[in-house]
Amino acid sequence: MSKAFVLINCDLGSEMQVISDLKKVECVKKVYGVFGTYDILADLECDRLEELRQTIILKIRRIDNIRSTKTLMGINGQC
Repeated sequence: MSKAFVLINCDLGSEMQVISDLKKVECVKKVYGVFGTYDILADLECDRLEELRQTIILKIRRIDNIRSTKTLMGINGQC
């Protein structure tokens, strides 16, 4: 099992739409709107590391109104 947290910045006022879109992505377990440097925190979990990477690169980063992401990947056996 591979785990990651994705910190997301999005366009002002688009937070609810981005959260809604993130909830539809396979491997996304939870999504939080947050205050501070980032707008959204997404908690992901996939069976394989490659599936996790592809989800972030090909699905999450392509969602409309996402400006930037920062990914924190879990260490196998530590999550």
